Amino acid sequence: MIGRRNISKASPLFLLLLGFGFFVATYNLVTMVIHYQQRESVNKLPVDDLGTEMPKIRRLGVQRHLFHVVVTATDAAYSRWQCRIMYYWYKRMKDGEGSEMGGFTRVLHSGKPDSLMDEIPTFVVDPLPDGVDRGYIVLNRPWAFVQWLDKATIEEEYILMAEPDHIFVKPLPNLAREDYPAGFPFFYIKPTEHVEIVRKFFPEEKGPVTNIDPIGNSPVIIKKSILEKIAPTWMNISLNMKEDPETDKAFGWVLEMYAYAIASALHGVQHVLHKNFMIQPPWDLKLGNTYILHFTYGCDYTLKGELTYGKIGEWRFDKRLYLRGPPPRNLALPPAGVPESVVTLVRMVNEATNNIPGWDEGR
Repeated sequence: MIGRRNISKASPLFLLLLGFGFFVATYNLVTMVIHYQQRESVNKLPVDDLGTEMPKIRRLGVQRHLFHVVVTATDAAYSRWQCRIMYYWYKRMKDGEGSEMGGFTRVLHSGKPDSLMDEIPTFVVDPLPDGVDRGYIVLNRPWAFVQWLDKATIEEEYILMAEPDHIFVKPLPNLAREDYPAGFPFFYIKPTEHVEIVRKFFPEEKGPVTNIDPIGNSPVIIKKSILEKIAPTWMNISLNMKEDPETDKAFGWVLEMYAYAIASALHGVQHVLHKNFMIQPPWDLKLGNTYILHFTYGCDYTLKGELTYGKIGEWRFDKRLYLRGPPPRNLALPPAGVPESVVTLVRMVNEATNNIPGWDEGR
């Protein structure tokens, strides 16, 4: 019997350890991003909109190809408030011009219903057995997809895998092209820099390591039939990677992303890479032609609008400030000089929180 847990009732010690873990991960990530920015701009990734050496497949006619939006989540307060904001903006953009957004599902991998069942379409699945994730809760994501794909009725042919900290900034079309899923290129997913480790899971007979796309599972728009093949492999590789100390140390918090990329390559699936799929403030400065705003990084600035790079700013927005409950309504806007991406993020959070009924009840 798969164990169940209630993350929303975590002990103060657990929350303290969780907060410290977030701090360490954020610090390491900021250091990585700064190092990367010294080499090349995040806004100038070395791929074009249809990916490196990808065939330019075009659809015939005007038929819409709807995709189902799905996000995996826990019942923790931290996850719930992010899902509420995400779902608000999904509803705002779903019927806009150019949208091919279909239905929506929050796959809740806490094993039991929570307080958002009536607000957000939700499908409850079981978490991994106690102790299997070793504190790396993201391992529940591929297992959640395996269960959902097996048990749920999904009308759309395509699926968008998203995350709670995604905000739709404009209506999203189906960026996938037939059997080529659409993905976002992450600069820190570099299989060619970890060949010995990658080969543990992607043997030489499967082809060169360059066949592995620099992606995670999210955001990805993919045919349901293809994801059904990839998901069990993705789950098994994730678990095997976590069991291998060398791999776990090398990949850390992006282990599950590497697992999805490798699982896809094992099935011969190549993704169309879209730089404009999403932006990630504060590193991406402008909205441009993007569709999703990903607020995973903390945004810290002086009152002069200067980014403080990993140091607590005089003005800040960081989702990790709200581990135990939602942010308040009407957050202060950033100082003058702060990039458009960060200003847009705060404005969109404020609009959502001001229009979602009962927002402050969880505070």
